[in-house]
Amino acid sequence: MTGLPEDLTSALDDLAALARAGRPVLVASDFDGVLADLVDDPEASRPRPEATAALTALARAGEHVVLALVSGRDVATLARLSGAPAGTVLIGSHGAERGVVAPDGTLDARPLDLPAADSARLEAVVTTLEDVAARADGAWVERKPTSAVLHVRLVAREHAEELRADALARVRALGVDAMLGKDVVDCNVVTTSKGAALTALGAETDAARTLYLGDDVTDERAFAALGPDDVTVRVGPGDTVARFRVPGTAAAARVLAHVGGAVTTS
Repeated sequence: MTGLPEDLTSALDDLAALARAGRPVLVASDFDGVLADLVDDPEASRPRPEATAALTALARAGEHVVLALVSGRDVATLARLSGAPAGTVLIGSHGAERGVVAPDGTLDARPLDLPAADSARLEAVVTTLEDVAARADGAWVERKPTSAVLHVRLVAREHAEELRADALARVRALGVDAMLGKDVVDCNVVTTSKGAALTALGAETDAARTLYLGDDVTDERAFAALGPDDVTVRVGPGDTVARFRVPGTAAAARVLAHVGGAVTTS
């Protein structure tokens, strides 16, 4: 008994059957809020032990399973915090960065050379968000290679929403893509998305089907970009276009564990 919905289990079994038949499948997941519980300090985020075990099993499931983590975090931080197994493709900065975990556990990542115009826009975004954050105790700005994020998790709820609305309007006035996530405003100066990154990886690997788990607004773009036969799973509450939903990180780990077991079952 997996405790997963019957229709989801059936879809996972169909995906696993494709891999057993020798057709590549892409198994991908967001990190924060899916593999790891959300915490106040982003540096304290770590995957649940059962999620780590599921990723390890998937990494050993054979050449027809392509394992990927997709995150708003930069790839170096994603690699360090996730402890992803060798061979895992890491997509960071909402698709702007790509790397893979090498056999020795180090990160082999493509260098990111941000054009001068984008660098200048990123500086303007950071300055704008820092100005907003200075209005409230507990608000802070995280800088990434192609983006900046205003964090308001530690701010009183009514004030936090005011800060997010102001930051969103001011950053969009700069001509920068900005998204509201869970207690954040995420502002990327590079035109990219998790959905574009996932579909590109699926095409590169000739994936017959994709499984993707996500929990936030940025993941909705990925769900929408995938096909009707792909297995899209929203983790937790919120409006979604995903085909399926599970209640939280424990259930998300069971989804991944089920696929790992089904792929290796003869």
